[in-house]
Amino acid sequence: MSYRGFAALCCLVLTPLFGQLKPKDVREIGKDGAPALPKLREILKDPDPRNRAEAARVIGEIGTAQSIDLLLEALRDNHPDVQIRATDALVNFYLPGYIQSGLAGRLKSVGRAIPWRSPSENDQVVEPYVQVRPEVIEELGKIARGGSSMASRANAARAVGILRGRAAIADLLEAMKSKDSNVIYESLIAIQKIQDRSTAPRIRYLLNDFDERVQIAAVEATGLLRAEESAGDLVQLFGRTSKPRVRKAALLALARIPDPNSRALFQRHLDDRDEDLRGAAAEGLGRLRHAEDREAVERAFQNETKPSPRLSMAFALVLLGRQEIAEFSPLQTLINTLNNRARQGEAFALLVELARDAEIRKLLYPAMAAGTKDEKIYLARVLGRSGGPDSIPPLERLTDDRDADVAQEALRASRSVKSRL
Repeated sequence: MSYRGFAALCCLVLTPLFGQLKPKDVREIGKDGAPALPKLREILKDPDPRNRAEAARVIGEIGTAQSIDLLLEALRDNHPDVQIRATDALVNFYLPGYIQSGLAGRLKSVGRAIPWRSPSENDQVVEPYVQVRPEVIEELGKIARGGSSMASRANAARAVGILRGRAAIADLLEAMKSKDSNVIYESLIAIQKIQDRSTAPRIRYLLNDFDERVQIAAVEATGLLRAEESAGDLVQLFGRTSKPRVRKAALLALARIPDPNSRALFQRHLDDRDEDLRGAAAEGLGRLRHAEDREAVERAFQNETKPSPRLSMAFALVLLGRQEIAEFSPLQTLINTLNNRARQGEAFALLVELARDAEIRKLLYPAMAAGTKDEKIYLARVLGRSGGPDSIPPLERLTDDRDADVAQEALRASRSVKSRL
């Protein structure tokens, strides 16, 4: 036994004589790594929640497969801070680094209130090929539905989304019945990430929620789930709301469905003063694929000076038949934007949708092979999300790229495609 392990053992033995175990003692025990797991398991039964929470954190940092069983035990603890630590540690096992950026990373003192994070920080999700143990999703779903605090429930709902926990959908829908906006919001974002079409009718009532953040999340989810049955609700919401952010979200959701009855609405807003509405209208016309709209969208594309709606118009033109790759062409515009740190996320999302079309994917392969580093990385990610069997050979060739970052991204993308086949 190492000196550190001996000292830790002495600490456990002598604690009843010389005072209670402290979190710093738990940290010291954890320095022995995996061999310390049996001791840490016992500390999960300690009467002091500070020690139990610290034990959950340390177990998560050890991060072995054995740690998962202990963290599942910690999830069943009735103290919210222990639940939060165990939740983030479980996510960290499947998404390394999360334990620093998650809610537990801000838990400096057990029992102290933690300000909720900005919605913009909730865009993480595991790769499709990552296999999460079913009992992890099951237990996280239970916390989302009925954890010991609203913070632990919201945090668990977020975790379910990050882990693509389809098996916990019923728990998320139940969690949405809470009166806590954070729990409802995080559950909606999880539904967006899981993307199960059957949930769309179950969130319809939230399109009229009084909390604007929740309402927007419900609108966005409705669009992402292509909920045709809710198109009329979105049209009504767009027409009656006085909230600019809700209005923009409603038109973009309609553009994602899309409903042929919305075509006139898109045509009216293609030259709107608001750039977000112009972009949403263009995307809606593109997805409807009426050839007679191409001229109007082409004209809007040529006249547009704002980068975001111009990307949406480029996307629409590709769907309307402008699929060549040439200087200043719509598709080349989207590819070029992958080099722009401020806009590459927008271009990436639009290319992910375009690449679901096998004919458009074929155009991306030469562009990926000859592209810049950012183009190679982001096009590999695009194919990882939307590629088919035809995508595997070009991705495997890219794994030999001289740039290690590019090669690694191509390898991940190839694994993602293969996991779907």
